Amino acid sequence: MIKTTLIGLGIMGQRMAEHMVRHPAFEVVALWDPDPSACDAAAAFAPDAVIATDAEAAIAAGDLVYLACPPAPRKTYALAAATGGKAVFLEKPLGVDIEQSRDLVARLHATGVPTAVNFTQAAGAALTDISASAQAGEMGELQGADIIVTYPHWPRAWQAGADWLRFAAEGGMTREVISHFLFFSERLLGPLDLVWAQADYPAQSDLCETHVAARLETAEGLPVTVMGSVGGAQPDRQELTIKGSKTSRRVSEFYRYAISDGGPYTPTAPDPADPRAISLKAQLDDLVLHIAGEPHRLATIDEALRVQILVEGILAGRGRTT
Repeated sequence: MIKTTLIGLGIMGQRMAEHMVRHPAFEVVALWDPDPSACDAAAAFAPDAVIATDAEAAIAAGDLVYLACPPAPRKTYALAAATGGKAVFLEKPLGVDIEQSRDLVARLHATGVPTAVNFTQAAGAALTDISASAQAGEMGELQGADIIVTYPHWPRAWQAGADWLRFAAEGGMTREVISHFLFFSERLLGPLDLVWAQADYPAQSDLCETHVAARLETAEGLPVTVMGSVGGAQPDRQELTIKGSKTSRRVSEFYRYAISDGGPYTPTAPDPADPRAISLKAQLDDLVLHIAGEPHRLATIDEALRVQILVEGILAGRGRTT
């Protein structure tokens, strides 16, 4: 059993507690969050875990430390865990300051402990299948990707407890959602460079972006286009399309996977009853492999740093303030 500490017990920490308790390889031994109500909520999912007195005590209790805290303290906790010989599993982003994250990555590598970042599609069926199809030539020549993300409101209703997500300092849809699809695109198409970007912000200057548009390119010139917006009466839309000359593949809402040969997109399978459970189990299965020193599909800290650089570049392309 992998003795695990969870730090940061908002919605993501609570979900991870629930699914780690279900997984036979993990034992959640310690929980910590500065908010006592968050600790109580997570303890409902992991009743055998100790609510630690502080982050240091929580880190000391586990062999693996999972970090779902906001980005600002993530570096401090990750280095405290890694220098103590603990494996580290982080939510993204690594941070919001690129030089600080470069330093974090270098120092984590120096410790030699297993590290990974929870880009939730990394071990999923869609990325695995699309990668295999592309390598087998079933998609023809790859021709780029489109990323479309739209919301009626940000943060979304289920994120209301994470108030920091609405502020430009650490939050916003580009860091929280578009980053997942940039990671996915780089896994399939190779490293991306940012060609141009525009991000629009509300008149209240400390709030996060409401609209983004960007063009990125691979070394071969394949385009990846990004469009994100907030506002209007509409359902959430989270969509990545990988385009090929023979067939294209679309991933919607992180788990719906469909194929087109020029006609309408056809789902590859019915919607699962609990897509989040399937996704988290796949991530945890590969985390077990990683800790055991086996090959795995999880996002590396180097991949996460590359995505952070792209994201912060997009957000720096400031356009209008409305």
